[in-house]
Amino acid sequence: MGPQPDIIQTPSPNFGPRKGGATPSLIVLHYTAMDTATAALKRLCDPQFEVSAHYLISAQGEIHQLVAEEMRAWHAGAGQWGDITDVNSHSIGIELDNRGDHPFAHPQIEALCALLPAIMTRWNIPFENIIGHSDSAPGRKIDPGPRFDWQRLRRALT
Repeated sequence: MGPQPDIIQTPSPNFGPRKGGATPSLIVLHYTAMDTATAALKRLCDPQFEVSAHYLISAQGEIHQLVAEEMRAWHAGAGQWGDITDVNSHSIGIELDNRGDHPFAHPQIEALCALLPAIMTRWNIPFENIIGHSDSAPGRKIDPGPRFDWQRLRRALT
């Protein structure tokens, strides 16, 4: 595991306790579907929208932590992964600054690859438990979408 990336604390009020004593066993990757990371941060930190994630990574590779990993961020909504029906209580959510209609920026993927090993180690999460939002909510969500390079991520982390 390489050096830890710089993480900018950008607290969101949109979180709560993990239900039933759950701890993270999944990492869910999303794209923001917004024009800028600034716009996404504003939305993820606005209590009116009741949405958040643990992390947001800008196209330039800046990592913002919005919710403590021990807490339940509101990123996955309705969905399921195996026997897990409350994905938010069992996951770490990472938003990637991308509209979904263009490739993910190199600095962003580098930052993601720098961030993930520590999370995986802290919570004993194997690579196979890094999923897309589309995996836990098929038919409802498509992110991180076909432009996300899962093979590159696997090469970097395994």
